[in-house]
Parts: sequence; C-alpha cells; structure tokens
Amino acid sequence: MSVALVGAGPGDPELITVRGLARLRACEVLVYDRLVADELVDEAPPGALRIPRDDFQQEDVNKLLVMHGRQGRRVVRLKGGDPFVFGRGAEEALALAMAGIAFEVVPGVSSAIAAPELAGIPVTHRGSASGFLVLSGHATDAFENGLKAVQPNAVTLVVLMGLGSRHELAEKLIARGWNGATPAAIVCGASTPDEWVWTGTIAELGANEPPAGIAGVVVIGDVVRVRERLVAAEEQKVMYGRNR
Repeated sequence: MSVALVGAGPGDPELITVRGLARLRACEVLVYDRLVADELVDEAPPGALRIPRDDFQQEDVNKLLVMHGRQGRRVVRLKGGDPFVFGRGAEEALALAMAGIAFEVVPGVSSAIAAPELAGIPVTHRGSASGFLVLSGHATDAFENGLKAVQPNAVTLVVLMGLGSRHELAEKLIARGWNGATPAAIVCGASTPDEWVWTGTIAELGANEPPAGIAGVVVIGDVVRVRERLVAAEEQKVMYGRNR
C-alpha cells in the first residue's frame, strides 16, 4: 500500500497499534495532526518528510496525500484517536480511492472509549447502560439532531469536541428531557501526564473550567457513578493500609 491512514490513539504514544507503529517506522512521508505525541513523530525514519497538518485545509491534505501517493512514496497520515471517528479519515480515503491510489486504514484507539475508560468510566455497564452514542459537540445543531436518535437517559452519551460549548450542550440535553441531575464527567488529556477529570451532573457542566489547550471528552450517564465507586474503593484501600 502507498498510503496508510493510521490512528495514533488517545495520546499516550504506547497506545498506538503494532501495525500502526510499523507503518510509521517505514514511512517516507508523514502527515500528522497537532494532537499526535511528539514521541510518535520521532518514530518516523530520519530522512522522512514530516508535514504538520495544521497549515492545511482538509482539501489540501487530500491533495497532498494523493500527490505523494502517485509518486509511489510510502505515506503515513497519522491522526489522533481513530481515523474514522470524527477524524475525516473517510474523506481522505475517498480522495485516494477516486485518484486510484492504493491505501489502507489502520484503526486506532478512539478517545471516545479510551478517555472514559482510563478515568474509570465504562461506556456500557450492566444495570446502567446497554449502549452508547458518540456525538460531536463542535456544532450544537448537529448535536441536537443526534439526540433525536435516542430517548433521554436511555444510553451513555460521549461527546467529542464539546468543551467550549458544554453549557449550551447541557441546556439542549435538559430541553430534550434529560434529567439535570444525571451524572456527567469531563476527561481532558486522557492517557497523558496532563490528564484532568471532573465529575458532577448535567446541570453543572457549564460551571466548571477545564484546563485550556487540552482536548477533552464529555461523558453523560449513570456509568459515571462507576468511577465514584472505584475512587471510593481506592480511598478505603489506602485508609485500610494506613491503619494496619
């Protein structure tokens, strides 16, 4: 394959897949996202052309991949999370397919699942949630349309790119019948040294202030209570150890 669309995972460079790392170490051209760990960028061969995606519009990225792919170079398009989960990987795959460029998709660990999990929050849990819905909070109208797919409080909601609009998202949830007392969590910088976690309720989502400049995930549903139980159990274990 000439072009590999590779998921880098949620942040920690060790969470890239074995295949993804192999493609990265063999590439001649690397096009990478801002959220990708520097340690992964350094895994590209010394002579590889490194291109940060920040300077390009999506259409230009597509053209860049096609151009280098046509030249027969081994190209890696390295994305945070998974290429096909709000990563525009499908747009790039379609551009390559239309140009007749051979490509492959190497799945990555999506922050939609990894961020809650690393904070001790399962997206499904027996007795609490039998399913989950992943939405983008970048456009509040699209978020509201996505809510129409489920009954209020019926599933776990995982919202990516929603930190800046969290107050509006909370208002839309409550307006559509979600209980304001429903547990909610924000996980920023999952799997990195800057990880930050907040828990509260839907009604309190807009009242907190996550750290600036760090990507975050909003989780809504009774599954957030699992984290509270895990934290309480850990605190009891520490106290028990001190009293022995």
